[in-house]
Amino acid sequence: MKTKWLGREEILKSIVEVLEPLDYVYAMWQCGSAAFKRVDEWSDIDVVVDVEDDKVMEIFKFTDKALESLSPIEHSFECPQSMSPGAYQKVYKLENTSEFLVIEICAVKHSSKMKFLQKEIHGETFVHFDKCNVTDCKPINKKEFEQKLKNRIESIENIFNIYQFLVKKELNRKNYIEAIAFYQTYSLGFLQELIRIKYNPYRHSFRTRYVYYDLPEEVVNRLHNFYFIKDGEELAIKHQEVVKWFKETVNELKSINLEELL
Repeated sequence: MKTKWLGREEILKSIVEVLEPLDYVYAMWQCGSAAFKRVDEWSDIDVVVDVEDDKVMEIFKFTDKALESLSPIEHSFECPQSMSPGAYQKVYKLENTSEFLVIEICAVKHSSKMKFLQKEIHGETFVHFDKCNVTDCKPINKKEFEQKLKNRIESIENIFNIYQFLVKKELNRKNYIEAIAFYQTYSLGFLQELIRIKYNPYRHSFRTRYVYYDLPEEVVNRLHNFYFIKDGEELAIKHQEVVKWFKETVNELKSINLEELL
């Protein structure tokens, strides 16, 4: 007899039912694909929960129990959420679900300003409950963000200009694994961030994440060519091309009013 897999709505319903009655839990919403209306059969579940500051860890004993009532927990791990000070995250994989339906629950402090709510960055949050207007987030200040971008472009340019020697020296040594690792990080990675600033500045730090949705198709196709390399000789050629594209892009960004991109 074929096992019936749990669906995302059944899982989300169980989480809401166990968390909403708690007086120290103020809101719960979904991020990720749900916030961009792109949920498909491969989407996981990204949940954020706003919790009283001293109760951040408390909610997981409730989510553990709720999920275990649906299915045995096959795997789980927990860790601090580095993007939101004081936040904590637990990730679950249930037995009776698709391998793709991993559940990520992030508990953020009620007092924190970093809650993944800026729609310019995180999309239109899918709110399950909100007891005190937690999810009513003000738009990002364009002037302040423009200055942040200027500072970041200056920093990227300096780092890029210094560290291209790492790729070249490992190519000279025929240490191709090291060469391509440096190329991915210090060459292609920084080029990718600049391109994001040009086309989708609010999500400039996402690197390759959502690249197929955030960038024009012709840009993605051009980038695609730089991610697939057959040998050291081709890496040397493509590295030079990345350097050229980087310099063109950084000069373009420095010559325009960045606020117009926002």
